[in-house]
Amino acid sequence: MCGIVGLFSHQPVAAELYDSLIHLQHRGQDAAGILTCQERFYVKHGLGLVREIFNANDITYLHGHMGIAHTRYPTAGGYSLTDVQPLWIGNPFGVALAHNGNLTNYKPLAAEITQQKHRHLNSSIDSEILLHLLADGLVYTPDDEELFFEKICDAVQSVFSRAQGSYSIVSVLIGKGLLAFRDPHGIRPLVIGERGGRDYIIASETTMFHPLGFESKGDVKPGEVIFINQSGKMFRKVLTKKQFSPCIFEYVYFARPDSTLDEVSVYRSRLRMGQNLARNWKKTYPDIIPDVVIPAPFTSNTAALSFAHELGVRYSEGLYKNPFIGRTFIMPNGEERSRSVRHKLTPQKTEIQHKKVLILDDSIVRGTTSHEIVKMVRECGAKEIYFASACPPVIHPCFYGIDMSTRQELIASKLSKEEIRKFLGVDQLLYQEIEDLVEAVTRRGDHQIKNPCMACLNGCYVTGKMDEQQERVMA
Repeated sequence: MCGIVGLFSHQPVAAELYDSLIHLQHRGQDAAGILTCQERFYVKHGLGLVREIFNANDITYLHGHMGIAHTRYPTAGGYSLTDVQPLWIGNPFGVALAHNGNLTNYKPLAAEITQQKHRHLNSSIDSEILLHLLADGLVYTPDDEELFFEKICDAVQSVFSRAQGSYSIVSVLIGKGLLAFRDPHGIRPLVIGERGGRDYIIASETTMFHPLGFESKGDVKPGEVIFINQSGKMFRKVLTKKQFSPCIFEYVYFARPDSTLDEVSVYRSRLRMGQNLARNWKKTYPDIIPDVVIPAPFTSNTAALSFAHELGVRYSEGLYKNPFIGRTFIMPNGEERSRSVRHKLTPQKTEIQHKKVLILDDSIVRGTTSHEIVKMVRECGAKEIYFASACPPVIHPCFYGIDMSTRQELIASKLSKEEIRKFLGVDQLLYQEIEDLVEAVTRRGDHQIKNPCMACLNGCYVTGKMDEQQERVMA
């Protein structure tokens, strides 16, 4: 799960690519890169947060009216500068690529490229595999723009036939244009916007559309390729159709609430998650009414607000979050996550002391963050503590771009609900039901979502069965 953006404009794009990455910072905080294109590629990569990597001189250096950018949340590969995107290759005419997702068949494809084609891979990430697959299909391209687009479609179709897993892609072709495509299942999001009828943006989310003056034009469809040539003409074609299965965890946690993904408002879906969860609370614990509902900020705020409203109790931001500390779920190890919870959250004692407190969180994955939150609330003198999760138990690994690739790290795969309740140290625990989560996402919107990807919840992997060996490989 990373953030990607591609821009085609009639003015220099570097500053707006930087602004876009700021709006996508929540999707990855380990590294970022910007690549622009004029007569050649101009690239700046770095480790850390977006604002720490780029300065005014970098923006001046990054020439061109077309470019792509990436903010990284590592789920494959290492943590070095060589694994930072966008990546580029000089052959056939200069191809650059930024990728959000994960390939589940990285190992055999990497072996084919290095052993059979005798090429060297410069990084340890699966995005470089996609770059080679795409570039191979673009050799001997025709000059005619219609024929060139057909050549692009052939190249992308070759990627579809060989790459397994999730991938949303933005790409720049030197002297040609801006390219984007999305895997046939549409697992990872990709949206498109237009400005003034001549500028285009393609990104993981719509978060930067309004600030930059773009109007949303919907989503890149599953299996679709979009190409914008140098004169600003757009070509679109859906190459293949499979079961549309966008990741449901995007709505639970990853996406910003002001985003609209696949014609569904993330904010509204989270309101409905809280509403459905509260209705289940009333059925499960009819005699237990909390004095106050407190979200684990910030991704849970929306669901907690509607939960409290449905129960008719007070909503309070009883945990203040320091906005300058990153998201703990996407930090690389448990020790760092535990420490950061204490650093980023400050309990407000007046909202907690002597009260029956219900803490609502978006999900319980490893249990580390939830345990620390409960401990802080208990220390502030809560009379009773209840815990509700807007997401069902996460019991299976994700191989499609979320950093939970082994069962061992998932608390619900090892412990029963009662054991988890005791581990968290709460008086009552409630999880969202799977059917209620799906209903919350699909209740409204002009969407085609009938079978969202919920592999981490139900073990149904949309691209094919995963076994224990695959789990070890992805880890």
